[in-house]
Order: sequence, then structure tokens, then C-alpha cells
Amino acid sequence: MHWKSPWLLAVLLLGGCASIQKERGHMEVAALVEERTGLKTRWNQGTPEDAQVRQHLDALLAGDLTSDRAVEVALLNNPALQATYEELGVSQADMVQAGLLTNPSFDGSIGFPLSSDGITETEFSIVQSFVDLFTLPLRKRVAKEQFQADTLRVAHEALATTAEVRQAFTEVQARQQLVALRREVFQAADAAADLSNRQRAAGNITVLALATEQASLEQARLELAQDELALVEAREHLTRLMGLYGARVQWTLAQKLPEVPAAESSLERLETLAIEQRLDIDAARKQTSLLWNALELARSTRFFGRVEVGVHTHRDANGPRLLGPTLSLELPIFDQRQALIAKLEAQHRQGENRLTELAVNARSEVRAARAKLVTLRNMAERYQKVVLPLRTTIVEESQRQYNAMQIGLPALLLARREQVEAWRAYLETVRDYWMARADLERLVGGRLPTVAAPAPTPTPTPSPEPTHEHHESH
Repeated sequence: MHWKSPWLLAVLLLGGCASIQKERGHMEVAALVEERTGLKTRWNQGTPEDAQVRQHLDALLAGDLTSDRAVEVALLNNPALQATYEELGVSQADMVQAGLLTNPSFDGSIGFPLSSDGITETEFSIVQSFVDLFTLPLRKRVAKEQFQADTLRVAHEALATTAEVRQAFTEVQARQQLVALRREVFQAADAAADLSNRQRAAGNITVLALATEQASLEQARLELAQDELALVEAREHLTRLMGLYGARVQWTLAQKLPEVPAAESSLERLETLAIEQRLDIDAARKQTSLLWNALELARSTRFFGRVEVGVHTHRDANGPRLLGPTLSLELPIFDQRQALIAKLEAQHRQGENRLTELAVNARSEVRAARAKLVTLRNMAERYQKVVLPLRTTIVEESQRQYNAMQIGLPALLLARREQVEAWRAYLETVRDYWMARADLERLVGGRLPTVAAPAPTPTPTPSPEPTHEHHESH
């Protein structure tokens, strides 16, 4: 081989000039996430700019947390997501490696004479793999497609984290309101039990009535403890998703759970939207394509085993120095890459089947999530317009009849408990609606069509305790 060939020298130089760009890939991820959520993400790499990120986190947590702020904190600070970002560095390193030529091999030997009249004999050679020069473009193409697929997968993970944070935030909102509801119920039950104790002491109620009130108080105490624990667990789940510890775990959330919208935005074409913009589906497409290109690479070189060319110089003890080319061929007699080709063919078919499965599942999941969203919205509307007003009317009428000595205390207490349970079911339905909406956004790979901003859900107030003063002889 002639080492002064300009085209070969240029190829070798270009093959060794590739470098790692740390921000490459993450910029694409950040753009995809911002396009679909309107929020920014960042890859912490131990740079001075990370201090600015920490300051921004403190600013986000300084006031009352909102859903968007919680998502932004998670995108910037979630440890699992930051570890996922590092996969881009691994993938980029593989891409750069695929664009590098193998290093040439240098061999040399020196033979020293064993007698005084002998002459030193030298032999040197430098060899380079020749097949690498022709397969380099295709190898770089395969590695580039792998990097693009990995970028899409990382962005998909960021969007999945976004949906999970929104659901966790909604859970905390609902739990706070449920605890407030249970606390008011407990306070009312405590006042009723205290009144019953005084009435029993005056001989105006039976032991059964007193025991009933005391049992109601203890039940309310236990239910309040359960809901308070559920709130702690919900807060800690959201805290973990945001990657917070130390003083930062003292974040506050004052925003109430919003009402469901009065009218749902159009939910048509969501299946098509999911197929078009789901990043995991796009990543699966690229993965299938790169497997096909890898298969083509293996097929195109199956009859060209190892081919090495180089130059060799040699000087015999009693002769002139010789210089000439060398050629080393691997004869593909036994191994013609048939096993590798069969493996890649199977992997390509596997990739196609996985892509089909992903698309089929995505359509089905979108349909199910859309049905769930519509059903929950209708249920919440039914609670708000029909069930809750009816429960309020029942309690008010029961109170009037109790005051008129037409029903007893157990009937009134039952009406009140059923009202509280209706409020609880309503809050849980509203919570489930917003969680289902976040899940549907994840399934379609982006935000749903916007709807009018709903007002916060009203804080339910239990009906007042029965007025016993008028029934001392009841």
C-alpha cells in the first residue's frame, strides 16, 4: 500500500477526528420536552451552570407549589431522570466509536549476529484493516440511527416522568382536602359526643344513644388518622419524584383540586395523534431501521473476512534492504457470518413485531383512557349537580324532622355520614379525572387540546350538629 496516497491519508485523518460533545442529544431531548409540556429540562453535569439550576430550584420551591412547578423541579432534579440522561452520553460514545477506523498495527524485529563477522538483520511492517475503509459510512449510519432512537427514548422517559408528577401532585391536592373534610367531621363528632355525655349525665338519653355517639367519634378519629397517613405518603411520593431532601422537603401546596371542565375538549383523532407523536413509537421505528442497516452491513461483508494491507521492509544479513506491500486475507471458508446474519434477521423481525405491538397497544390504551376520562367527568358532574344537592337537602330535612321530634338521632347521624361519604366520593372522582387526563396526555405523547381553566373544587363543609337544646326530654 502506498502511504502517500492523499485520499487514504484524508480518510485516516477524518476517521481519527471524531470527538464527544456532551450537550449533543440532550438539546434535542430538551426541545422535545419543551415542545410537548412547555417546560424546560436540564442535564446536570457538574458544571458551573449547575449552580444556577440549584438557585432556580430554590426559587420554584419558595412559594406554593403548582403542578407546572412540580413538573419543572422533577425535570431538573429527579435523580432517576438524570441517570437516564447519561444514556445519551453512552450512546454518543458508541456513535463516535463507530466512526473511528481501527488502529494500524506495527510489527518489528531485529536479529543480532552471534559471530563477529555477521550483520544485523531488521524487519518492519505496518498494516491497516482495509475493509474498515469501505464499511465506515454504513457503520456510522447505523450508530447515528441508534443515537437518534436513544434520544427519543430518553425524551419519552422525561414525558412519562411529567405525567407521573402531575398525577402525584393531584393526589396530594385531593388528600389535603380529604384530610380537611375528615378533620371537620371529627370535630363535629367530638362536639356531638361531648353533648351526649352531658345529656346522659342529665338522664335525657339512653346508654345506647351515648355509645352510638362515642363509637361515631372513635370511627371519625380512626378515619382521620388513615387520611392523614395517606397524605404523608402522597407528599413523600411527590417529594421522591422531585428528588428533594433536606430543607427542600418543606414545600407547601395551597392550590385546591380544580373542578372538572364544564365541557370536554375534542377527543377525536387521539389514536392517530398517538401514532404520529409518541416518542417511544418513533424510537421503535428507528430501532427497526437500524437493525435492517446492520443486517445489510453484515450481508455485504460476509465474503470479505479480515483484509489487511500494509508495507513491509526487510534487510537480509547479506543482501539489500527490501520494501514492498503486504496483503493478508481471511478466507471465509467456515465462517461466512451466517450466524450473525441469522441473528440480525431475527432481531429485525423482532423489532418489527415490537413496533406493531407498541402501535396496537397505544391505540387500545388511548381508547380506554379516553373512555375513562369521559366517564369520570360525567360522574363528577353528576355528583356536583345531583348527588351533593340531594344529600344536602336530606340532611336539612332530617334536621328539621329531628328538631320536630319526628325522627331520632340515629337517623339524623346516618344522613350526615352519607353526606360526608358523598363529598368524599366526589373529591376522589375529581382527583381520578385529573389523574386520568395526565395519563391520557402521556399516552398520546403530548398535551391534549386546551379547555377553559376550571375553578377549584369547593371545600365541602359538613352540616352542623343537631341542636339538642330543644330536646332535653327526647
